[in-house]
Amino acid sequence: MDIRLQHYLDLQGLTPCVTTVMPLTGDASDRRYFRVLMKGEKPIVLALHRGPIAFATMPFVSVARLLRHIPVPVPAILHHSDELGVLGLEDLGDVTLQAHLGAATPAEHAALYRQAVSFIARMQQRGEALRAPEYPPYQIAFDVDKLTWELEFFVKHYLVAYKGAALSEPQRDALRVEWTAIVHELAGEPRVLCHRDYHSRNLMLHGGSLYIIDFQDARMGPDTYDLVSLLRDSYVDLTAPQVDELLAFFLALKGDGHPDEAEFRRRFDLMSLQRNLKALGTFGYMTTGRNNTVYIQYIPRTLSHVKANLAKYPRFARLQDLLGEWL
Repeated sequence: MDIRLQHYLDLQGLTPCVTTVMPLTGDASDRRYFRVLMKGEKPIVLALHRGPIAFATMPFVSVARLLRHIPVPVPAILHHSDELGVLGLEDLGDVTLQAHLGAATPAEHAALYRQAVSFIARMQQRGEALRAPEYPPYQIAFDVDKLTWELEFFVKHYLVAYKGAALSEPQRDALRVEWTAIVHELAGEPRVLCHRDYHSRNLMLHGGSLYIIDFQDARMGPDTYDLVSLLRDSYVDLTAPQVDELLAFFLALKGDGHPDEAEFRRRFDLMSLQRNLKALGTFGYMTTGRNNTVYIQYIPRTLSHVKANLAKYPRFARLQDLLGEWL
């Protein structure tokens, strides 16, 4: 066991109760996670950071407080140690939405996705009412710089590093022209509170409800962003009728009277294209930069989302030509 974990358990007076400390599969960050099983107590999860933390100013802590006020379900923060770099968290178990779907009935599947969509609508509506400077998400956004950086990340880590593309300068310039049009449109949309990574691996099933995790990078962005993360997921297949029904459900929850569903779908598809290209960049980076090949299996599904949107809209004909060799 890491010596810091042992010190932390001693500090919290938990050591006499502990029966097992087991490592958990981590996320793409440099944090490590451990489940602690104890006699006569509920298990807890310890998040071990690389070094000391400043609990009072951690985005994870501030965003958790915001989400509890909304409210949507998030894991409770039980205790912490700044010096040891450890957070003690409520243990939500191991069942992600992704993992549960294989065993879910069609009715359960539909109900869980409706619950997930309803959380998005609630975060957007209540998030605006709770806007305050002490919450980090209101200070950062998917602006032109951020969205452009993500698309250049795709070029660097998917096209060049993963696919071995030898892009000429004219090709790079042509891609920049396409990126500029996409990101300026997305950055110009009205901004709402976004989780930023709202997909089936960051929704845990616990006690009959979904819980939201990995929310520390929340920021402001288009109202389609979290929907795209959920419905154009790299980890789960949803049918076209399922996506259509859930988009209609979201629009009904928004309560905008008679929204232009075709225009909303166009914006959804544009956001999907940008986010899925960024996801390919992440998978390329994890494979070539971090030597983690587990993400290769999710590339084909993500590519299918990209290719479908490129083919659907004539405005992307030039981008389709530029990327076709590597898609």
